[in-house]
Amino acid sequence: MGLRDFDRGLNARGRRGAALMGDHIRSHGVDWAHIMASPAERVKRTLEASGIDDSSGEKVDWQDKAYLSSSATLMDLLRAVEGDPQTLLLVAHNPGLHDLIFDLVSPQAENNLFDEVAEKYPTATFAVLELDIDDWSDIAPDCGSIVHLARPRDLDPELGPEMIGPR
Repeated sequence: MGLRDFDRGLNARGRRGAALMGDHIRSHGVDWAHIMASPAERVKRTLEASGIDDSSGEKVDWQDKAYLSSSATLMDLLRAVEGDPQTLLLVAHNPGLHDLIFDLVSPQAENNLFDEVAEKYPTATFAVLELDIDDWSDIAPDCGSIVHLARPRDLDPELGPEMIGPR
């Protein structure tokens, strides 16, 4: 019998991608003042494999509403962040995260990174957005720009889409 989606963990490929992305995120040089995440098992295992979890000294704000949430729900969760942290890492699921980028990036701020997001936003993608807000409660559509994007396949081509048949 299979596990519920919420309880599904990571396979070896997922753990490898998470570790690689964790290294990349740490090398990017952002110290997260706040981490908000879905409590789904695969999110917990992704954070663990990446080295970004409660055991690393980071306190994760587990949000049940982040599980398979829409962009609107994610935006509501962000608006409710207390303490006004300067940097926040949001770990959730598609299509909500993908749609959130489309909602937050203004048409005037669309760039080649936005185009790459539009093309493909796979699991474990790391996107950095800069938001023109004074407080998290000010978050609204078109308030941001995307300034960095890394997908597992960008760091290791073997983590790209699995091909069926001969290569």
